[in-house]
Amino acid sequence: MAISDYPPEYNPKVHGPYDPARYYGKPDTPLSQVKLGDLREWISCRNKSPRAIAGVFSRAYWRWSHKYVQPKRTTVAPLIHIIAGSMLFFYTINYGKIIRHRNYKYH
Repeated sequence: MAISDYPPEYNPKVHGPYDPARYYGKPDTPLSQVKLGDLREWISCRNKSPRAIAGVFSRAYWRWSHKYVQPKRTTVAPLIHIIAGSMLFFYTINYGKIIRHRNYKYH
């Protein structure tokens, strides 16, 4: 399966037009409904391959895009999300430099 192919679970006769924001695999128990004792078993069932992880991020991006970027009347929300995300990212990568500039009280 190449990168640009559809997922193997996708069947156009069953699912209709392809939606990149939808997971076409077997439905599983949502994380919010997993009991604490079953959490380790639920995590061990996950597919942890690089392709599956890339698919998770791709679906998350398309869900965000369908909700905030592609509606008929969009707002400034996507711009605010990008600015806040970049601020958080740059804060975390520069945290080591930032903590050295704290103001200490010298006696």
